[in-house]
This record gives sequence, structure tokens and C-alpha cells, in this order.
Amino acid sequence: MANHPHFTVKSADRISKKTDQAMDKQIPSNGHVEPGISIRMGPVEDMDVDAPHTNGNVNGKRKSRGSIPNGKTYKDASSSDEDDKPLSKRRRTSQQTKKPKEDSESELSDVPLKARKPPKATAHQIGESSDSDIPLGQKLVKEKAAIEKAAAKEAQAIRKKEKAAGSKRKPKVESESEDDIPLAKKKKQPAKKATNGVKKVESDSDVPLKKKAAPAPKKAKAKVEAATPAKKGKAKAKEEETEQDREAEDEEEEYRWWEDPAKGDGTKKWTTLEHSGVVFPPEYEPLPRHVKLIYDGVPVTLQKDAEEVATFYGSMLNSTHNVENPTFNKNFFDDFTAILDKTGHGKDKDGKTVKIKKFEKCDFKPIFEWFDTERAKKKALPAAEKKALKAEKDAAEALYMYCMWDGRKQKVGNFRVEPPGLFRGRGEHPKTGKVKKRVLPEQITINIGKEAKVPEPPAGHRWKEVKHDQEGTWLAMWQENINGAYKYVMLAANSDIKGQSDYKKFEKARELKKHIDRIRKDYKQDMKSDKMADRQRATAIYLIDQFALRAGNEKGDDEADTVGCCSLKYQHVTLKPPNTVIFDFLGKDSIRFYDEVQVDQQVFKNLKIFKKPPKGENDDIFDRLTTAALNKHLNSYMAGLTAKVFRTYNASWTMARLLKDMKSTGTIPEKVKDYNNANREVAILCNHKRTVAAGHAGSIEKMQEKINGLRYQVWRTKQMMIDVDSKIKKKKGAEYFERPEDLDDDWVKQHQESLIEEQRQKITKKFEKDNEKAKADGEKEMKPKELEERLAVVEELAAKYKKENKTGKVEAEGKGPTVEKLEGNVDKLNQRIETMKIQMEDKDNNKEVALGTSKINYIDPRLTVVFSKKFNVPIERFFSKTLREKFDWAIKSVDEDWEF
Repeated sequence: MANHPHFTVKSADRISKKTDQAMDKQIPSNGHVEPGISIRMGPVEDMDVDAPHTNGNVNGKRKSRGSIPNGKTYKDASSSDEDDKPLSKRRRTSQQTKKPKEDSESELSDVPLKARKPPKATAHQIGESSDSDIPLGQKLVKEKAAIEKAAAKEAQAIRKKEKAAGSKRKPKVESESEDDIPLAKKKKQPAKKATNGVKKVESDSDVPLKKKAAPAPKKAKAKVEAATPAKKGKAKAKEEETEQDREAEDEEEEYRWWEDPAKGDGTKKWTTLEHSGVVFPPEYEPLPRHVKLIYDGVPVTLQKDAEEVATFYGSMLNSTHNVENPTFNKNFFDDFTAILDKTGHGKDKDGKTVKIKKFEKCDFKPIFEWFDTERAKKKALPAAEKKALKAEKDAAEALYMYCMWDGRKQKVGNFRVEPPGLFRGRGEHPKTGKVKKRVLPEQITINIGKEAKVPEPPAGHRWKEVKHDQEGTWLAMWQENINGAYKYVMLAANSDIKGQSDYKKFEKARELKKHIDRIRKDYKQDMKSDKMADRQRATAIYLIDQFALRAGNEKGDDEADTVGCCSLKYQHVTLKPPNTVIFDFLGKDSIRFYDEVQVDQQVFKNLKIFKKPPKGENDDIFDRLTTAALNKHLNSYMAGLTAKVFRTYNASWTMARLLKDMKSTGTIPEKVKDYNNANREVAILCNHKRTVAAGHAGSIEKMQEKINGLRYQVWRTKQMMIDVDSKIKKKKGAEYFERPEDLDDDWVKQHQESLIEEQRQKITKKFEKDNEKAKADGEKEMKPKELEERLAVVEELAAKYKKENKTGKVEAEGKGPTVEKLEGNVDKLNQRIETMKIQMEDKDNNKEVALGTSKINYIDPRLTVVFSKKFNVPIERFFSKTLREKFDWAIKSVDEDWEF
């Protein structure tokens, strides 16, 4: 059957009043305009599709996705974060073939997919009581409206303050109320561009950072010092590494670049740069002779390169998400057979050629079993041997861990070249399973200072090129073979350059607060424009601002078919009167995004117009809008403003408003919960949501079991009080001493068994560890009899529990037990129970909200520091060691009075 060409239907250039009025009659009004609010949680990962063309996925039914593959690279240049890709390099989508739509089709005939809907947001998720008289949706709408009103007031106050202070803006011929005129409609003067095309913008902080000249850095050595080989194992390597870290930290203390924001604003990023290049993965070691791929029941010997590719697949048979994926298997076997054709396929035991033609006849189990055994051996190595191996590796790589950047030592983030293997991809990537080839020095370009010594490539090899690009912040780069993406060796997250990048990102969001009221006023006005392009652009900005949708770009045939706001198609949007919109598409990383949202009545009407027949499946909704045009329009308000700045601004501004009114008291865990409640509300209001993790239920169950274990200890301790003083039961009442009903006899018996087994394993592991230490120190190892003697306490514990179960009495434990001491123990146990309950509730509330995404990527880290200092909570409770290094500038630059 011949394919029919796809007839692209484009919206009319203008919207007639007749069309506008007809739409008004069709859609019942709810009587008021609301800010955008999400009803359900998205994105989701599970999807059972009825038709192969749904959601723009043309490869048939999608399998349920369990988790993001763990085969991560240090920098995934093939990420589908479309906003980071230069516009000039983006490709247009080839349209799918389809038959013309029937004229009789209803304008609202699109029906949501039959799929598991994400759960609705709950009151507990924003720390509210579930019995509140005000529905959650209504509460969030009111709160969002208040936050937007405060934002508009703040923007006007900032502009007024700047005018009063003698702003340097050139005066225009205008009325006194010029600020009320839509900025986009004023006569625009082309912005003066710097060399890099971005106009420099000063920070708008109401409380300027202290202008403090950065002291001159210590005079650094001319070359990066080579690390001394680890002659004394791990201790020596660790000592040297610690010393390097300490030196870097000392210099960081001296150079507080965030107090000199002008630093790095130009295009020249460095004057001098020295480094040692990259670390290559080890060469492939062939399998032992007895380990073979079996084809059609026959063990075959493969040429070295083909065998290496076979091990890529064979070693990961336990990764069911991948090896049960038909796309993964097909792509792997296509690449595998290509290399087999080059290397002569396999040989049987008699040396006869065995042609490997069918994937189904391949048995990789012997390869998997060998790798599995090797992994187990490595895991079982004595601790001392593991430490020695790590010390050896650290010593070999120490030379590459730091570079000299303008005379200052900086940590390098990712100096290892990614080893060859199979491409996993994210979500449902069409190239998953393809072979990632080994990267050779001939593919790598080195970036280094002109006066510096160029690192030596491995023997017998040469670099592709050596550059002295002072405008680049990369040290080395190469192009990978899967997506043709470039991989870069960059500085570590805690380096000056990376820190400045984060700092500028959040300062850009702070600058947006100065213009947000006018932008919102403009797009609300343009949503009623009779010009289709203006109305589509305004509606798209509304969706990006209110629901944190990514801008989106069209993809090529060989790219994952992901979607954003500007690339939404007819089937991705379902309209449910009076004002509910259902989004259902493959978002970033090919993860299904499903969300039900309530929108402004005008937005609902506009989307209906944009979907008006003869438009149908695979037709663009925003057919008169591109990401480039959208960002160009946004840039007219503020230099450098793009769609993704809204996500950062909305999250940071919302958090700032919540922190301003917050009164956090109680214990540290209670204060952390208050912070998480605020973060959770930001995530819900700004639509940063996620699917419930597969292991969440099990994790909550384990926490509950720990709490139950503590409750059991409380009961036992109370029984000990009776053992000490039999009259206490009458004094406190029998109810005080009753065992909780849910901790029945069966539960108690099972719990006791687990406690006995836990103690047995603990003692056994301690015995083995002591023996390993004795062996490493050259001392005599303990005999098995010693272990038997140590395990005697386990038998005593088992006997004690058996006696308690039989008699129903618990003997008091410890030296000189008294009722007062035991009561104190009960109080301590109850306190631990309450703390764990808070943590469990917090964890359960977080299951559908991406708190990490909000906290790390969108909420200005300085706001977290403000909370930490204001309520005296250690910053370690919010930022891990890695994040503390990444946000070192934020931790050191603000106090509790700082405002976003």
C-alpha cells in the first residue's frame, strides 16, 4: 500500500471576530480568570498505547520504562535539553504520512489515551491538613495569584527605585506612565552586542554584594606537578590528594570571584592554561579460552574486536530493561553483525567458519556467567586489597585531576575518556543498543595555552589537533559516533568557571523579576490579538511561564521524538471544557509527560482555535511560531532572556516568598521538613513533578518496620519497669503497658528472628574484618573457634526471646535498672519514633514531586543558605558534599537577610 503524503495544515494568518465569537459561544465560561494550576502530577513513565502513532511515537507500542539507565556519561552531549542546542544546528522534523482528515470530524474529538493517570496532588504534599475546608486546587490557585501579584508589585517598585536613583536608561519621548505600556509594543532599539552576541547586564540586586577587590592569587608553579607514585599504598595517595585539595581550598578562600561579578563577562575566559590531557580506558583483555559465545548450540571463537562487542552485550544480561527491549537488541545485532562481516564471523573447535546471522540463536550466558563471577570476586576482595587497588588508581590519575587556570589550581571534572560499550540512551531513544566505539587519541582535540607543554598522547598515537581557544572553557573534546555529539572535558562543579556559570544563571533569573509584570501584561493582551502569530506566541509564553513547559524544538528522523511547547502537535493536547487542558507527549529524555491543568479561559479558547479543522493528527498546534522567534521576542524585554529562564525565576521567586513568611521552630528534623514542605510547594506550583520511583513502596515499608521495631522496644522497656517494680502497673494503669494491637504474636516472632539474624551477621562480619586486618598487618589470624565463642551471645538472645514469649515477662536489662532510668529510655525511644515518622511522612510526600530538581537546578541556592542561617540548620542537611562544593559561592556570599 503506497504511503500518502502528509498534508500540512496551517492556521489562517488572522483570526476573524466571527471565529472568536463562535468559540466564545461554544465554551461555557467559569466566570473568572485563574492563574495556571496543575490538577494531576506528571511526567509519568508507564504508558500502554492503543495505537502506534500516539504521542508522536511511530515505532509502535512502547514498553514500560522502569528507570533511567545507569550507563551515564560524565557529560551527555546528546541530551534532549533542546534549549542548550544552537538554533542553527537544529533540524526540522520530517512529517509523518497520513490521510487527509474527514471534514465531519468534531473539533473536540480528541480523547485522552487509555493509560494510568498520575495521582492528583494532595494536601499533605504541601504540608496542609487533609481536612481543610478549602479544596487544595482552590488554595493553590489563590496562593499562586497572591505570589504573582507580589511579583508585579516588586517589579514596579524596582523600576521606581532605579528611576529615583538616576537610572542610566536613555529617556524616551513618553508619557509619565510609560511603564504601563507593553514593552514589546514600544519602539525597540537594537541592543548593542558584545563579541559573543549577548549584551552585558548588571545585577539588579536590591542589596548589592560587597564590592571587594579580589586579592592577587599566590604565585603558582609554572607546571602542574606530577604526583609521587604510591609506594606505601592508599595512605600515601590519600595524603597527597588531601594536600592538593587543601591547597585548592586555601586558594578558593583567597579568591572570592562572586564579589567581583565583572570577572569573566568578556569573551576571553583564560590567559594561561596548563593540564595533563585525558585518561584513556584500558585496552580490551580477551576472554579466557573456555569462555565462548554459543551460536546455535556451537561454541565459537571470535576475532578480538568482535569478541569485545559480544562482551558488551553478554556482560549486561541482568539489565532486563535493556536486553528485553526489541529496539536495543536490533540495534546491537545490526552493529555486531557489521563487525562480524569485517572480521570473518566465528570459528568452531575445528576451525570451520560459523556464520552468525540470527540474534535468536546467540547464547551469551557463558560470557555473562564469567563476568558475574569476576564481579563477585572483586566484591569479595579483602578491604585492605580494595584500598590498595584504589590507591594505585588514584595515584595513576592524580596528574590529571587538576589543571592550572590563569595561575590558579582548578579541579578537572571529567578527565576520563568514556570506555566503549553499548549506548543506553534515555527514555525510548531510537539508537539504544548501538555500539559506542573506542575513542582514539586521533579523535581528540586538546585546548591548552600557547606557552604550556602539550600533553603527550599514548605511544604510537597523535592528537587530532591542538588549539589555544581562550574563549572556550573546555580542556579537550571529541565527537562520539552514536549521535555525532561533542563530548568535552570541563572543570569540576566547584571551580570558578562552573560557579560563575551558575551564578550568572540565577542572576539572570533575578533580573527577570524587574520585567515579569510587563511580560505577563503583554502576553495576556496579545492572547486576544487578531494576528494568529501574536496569539500563538502569547499563548506559548503563558504555558511556559505558568506550567514550566520547555520551549521545544523539532527533531530529525534519527533523534528521539521528544516534544516541547513550540513543537506540540494536535494529538498531544486534549481540551476538556470549561478550562481543563490535558498534555500527553514524550518530553525531555523521552519520558512521557502527562499533566491535567486548569488554564485561563482565553488560553482554552485559543488552543481550540489552534486545533480547528481541517487540522488533524501530526499537525503543529503552534504552526506560526518557532523557538527562535519566541526567544527573539523575549529578548526584546531583557537581554539574554529565553524560555528556560522562567523556570528558574518562578521557582526562586516562589521559594523567596514562602521563606519570607515562614516561622520554623522545633527540632532540626522538623525544620528540615518545613523547608521540604516549601520546596514541595514550589515544585507543585512550578510543575516540577516526577513519577513515583519503583522502589518507593518498599522503602516506606522498611522505614515503617524500623518504627515498629522501636515501638516493640518501647513495649519491652515498659515490661522491664514492671519487673523492677510490680506496683508500677497499678500506678500507671494497665493500658500504659499494653502491646500495640498491630504488633501481634506472629509479628513479634518474626521480628525477633530478624534481630537474631542481624546480630549473627554483624558478629560474623566483624570477625572477618578483624582477620583481614590481622593478615594485612602480618599478624596471626583467629581460628573459627573464636567466631563460635563470639556467636554465643546470639544463642543467649534467642533463648531470652524464647523465655519471654513463654512466660510473658521481660527481665530488666542493664546495670542497676530503675523505673526512672527505664522511663528515660522510653522517652528517648518515643523521640526517635517521632523523628522517624516525620522523615517517613516527608519521604512519602516527596514521592511525586521532584524536590531535587527544584533545589539543585531552579531554586537559587542562596535561598537555601538563607533558610540554613536564619533557622540555624546545618547546610549539610540540604546540600551533599558535592553540592556544597558546587554552591560554595552561594554558601559564602550571603547572610540570613539576603533577598532574591
